[in-house]
Amino acid sequence: MIDTENRISIQVGLSGYSFRLYADGREHSSEWMSAERIFNTPEFGRRYNQVDVSVFTPKFGLVPSGFHAPEATRQLLSEVVALEESDHVGYVEVPQFGAVLLYSLSLAGTLPKVVSETVIRTDGSKGKMLPEAYYMLSSMADIPDYNKIVAAYMDGWLCLAIAQGKTLLLCNSFQAPDFTTAEYFVFLAMKKLQLNPEMSSIYFRTHLSEEQEMSLYRYFRSVEHI
Repeated sequence: MIDTENRISIQVGLSGYSFRLYADGREHSSEWMSAERIFNTPEFGRRYNQVDVSVFTPKFGLVPSGFHAPEATRQLLSEVVALEESDHVGYVEVPQFGAVLLYSLSLAGTLPKVVSETVIRTDGSKGKMLPEAYYMLSSMADIPDYNKIVAAYMDGWLCLAIAQGKTLLLCNSFQAPDFTTAEYFVFLAMKKLQLNPEMSSIYFRTHLSEEQEMSLYRYFRSVEHI
């Protein structure tokens, strides 16, 4: 059985990384840090029973489990995102929604690989790198609300997932050069899905500045960090 009290969750993007540590009965979250600080992060020098490496990439798509074949992963993903010939692709099951998440981590550069090779599990193995969208979808199981709105904003991209109960309504990425544009896409998606922000909470997995958080509070019932 995995000791979930000795684990680390790391988010990695082009511009850097942050982490959340669960150990010794306490939880500690870091600030957003630039890539050059990775070898000076003391928390990365110890081993953990569980290591989650979340890679921020806009190159992902969901397909129903029954429509996915491993050999068709690249073809299916290329139908929803622009892939370069050099892009490596992968997939992971999302059983709670009866779907498979297809993805490419190539856009995130080499930092995720460095992180996964630096932060090691207790048994000596490396934590598997998975897209941020996977962890967003997984987090919905712990959200008590009927309307589940989960977002992450990093490196000029918004990742957004929305579900009602056990039904996934949306999981997509949007290019947003600033936070105001990111908010626009959130409200546009909610309008199309006929959801009322004033009756809903929004859950962010990435750090929000005080200004960004207060801007969201103008529209949502509450703004939560997960």
